[in-house]
Amino acid sequence: MILNQSSQYIRKIDLKREQIMSYDAFPLSLPVIRKFREITLHPNVTYIIGENGMGKSTLLEGIAIALGFNPEGGTINFNFSSFDSHSNLEQYLRIAKGVNRAKDSFFFRSETFYNVATNIENLDSEPGGGGRIIDSFGGKSLHKQSHGESFFAAFNERFRGNGLYILDEPEAALSPLRQLSMLARINELVLEGSQFIISTHSPILMAYPHAKILELTEEGMHEVKLEETNHYSIMKQFFTDKERLLHHLFQ
Repeated sequence: MILNQSSQYIRKIDLKREQIMSYDAFPLSLPVIRKFREITLHPNVTYIIGENGMGKSTLLEGIAIALGFNPEGGTINFNFSSFDSHSNLEQYLRIAKGVNRAKDSFFFRSETFYNVATNIENLDSEPGGGGRIIDSFGGKSLHKQSHGESFFAAFNERFRGNGLYILDEPEAALSPLRQLSMLARINELVLEGSQFIISTHSPILMAYPHAKILELTEEGMHEVKLEETNHYSIMKQFFTDKERLLHHLFQ
């Protein structure tokens, strides 16, 4: 697989340490921030993984907001708030951009995609608003589809290539088969000049060839291979010796 260097719209992410007076309060108290090391992103696909509570979504959210995205997701042009709950991490992030600029962009958050869908319907219902936004998602109301179908409407219809796509746990409503389809779609978009930053728990989604996987732990952040992740080893152990694992689990 050939790396598409021209699609590296974001090169590096670092902390503005000179602006941090204390690491005692959230989100600066997170281990990933306390022990932050400069992140060099892969030109095609970078995964940010880790157990719950390690700060994956907070870090991804901070990156997205620092780039101008709405905290609840959508394109750069989305500007709404259902519930203002995001952190202020974006104030402390320094983002080094590439030479080229993305022609398309989207911040996808599985937990707030319903709010994005509602905002689309509200905007499309306003008189004199021009073309319908929903048409760029396939034309069918996202609320009249299952979660998995509405997710794929974004991935297949709205993502156009030559884009920067930040995805927070996109596998949330996807079956294993759909996750494989998602991998294929990621590959299509990479070949069309796109860059992805993805937070996920799915070993299937982590399997994109040559991608960079950054694992967040209590010790900070480090790069790992798919086979070195807890996600992969636990799933492998489960399917290799399910009875033994369940025996110890139920004791």
